[in-house]
Parts: sequence; C-alpha cells; structure tokens
Amino acid sequence: MSAGIARGRLSEERKAWRKDHPYGFYAKPNSSGDGSSNLMCWTAGIPGKEKTDWEGGLYKVQMEFSEEYPSKPPKCKFIPPLFHPNVYPSGTICLSILNEEEDWRPAITIKQMLLGIQDLLDTPNPNSPAQSEAYQLFVRDKAAYKKRILKEAQDRAPA
Repeated sequence: MSAGIARGRLSEERKAWRKDHPYGFYAKPNSSGDGSSNLMCWTAGIPGKEKTDWEGGLYKVQMEFSEEYPSKPPKCKFIPPLFHPNVYPSGTICLSILNEEEDWRPAITIKQMLLGIQDLLDTPNPNSPAQSEAYQLFVRDKAAYKKRILKEAQDRAPA
C-alpha cells in the first residue's frame, strides 16, 4: 500500500472533521516545524462526558498513523498518561476498535475513534486491564477510584 493512500485518507478525514465534529473535541495534524502539517501525527482533545466523573476535563491524545493506515489503526496515547484501567503506563490506549487483532476496521473514522475513547473513559473494560494500579482500584474500591478520577478531571480542566 502506498503512502499516498494513508495521506489521502487523512486529508479527507481532516476536511470531514472541520465540517462536523463533536462539541468540545478538537483534532488536528501536528505542525512539522516548517509551517506545514504532518498528516501522520495528530493531536486531539477529548472532553469528559457530562454527568460522569470525567466531566470538566479535556484529555489530550496523540494519534500516530502509519503508512499502512487505514489497513492498520493509529497508535493512540494520552499525553500525559491517564490513570485508567485500560491505559498503559506509557499512555497507550487499550481499546478493541484501535486493535488490529480485534475490532479495527479501515472504515472507522477519527471521529469514531475519539468518541470510542471518550466512551471508554467512563466505562472501563475490566477484561482488558492495561494499568494494574487503576485496575485494582476500579475493581476493589469504587469510591477511591471515583475520587482519583475526579482529581484527574480537575487537573485536566481547560484553563
């Protein structure tokens, strides 16, 4: 698969996102330093859903696309890493739609990925733990977990 396919698709995604994206979210290609955009690396912001413990926070995600996109999903990670059962200590997000071996499909859009990550925040998957401390707290002490999440949201509230 040629690099042209990945870039072409990402360029279309960029146009589609500009026309229509969920309220409170942002997503754009990083700048290459020479003023041009690097379509292969995006920075996105995901707001915590209303009426959840994540509300009020804006969670920054880096999306790295390979030349094999959309055959292969991008690597998505929280910057800085997030306290969450399905986020590795590196910040990498463990989510089936972002996993080539699981539910990834080339038709999945950036908008769908970001909405999926937003859903994951408040509905962790205990069958796919990536971070032991967050997972243990989520399973054993919901109240302490909730308190920790409220602090994450507060720490990441937009200024």
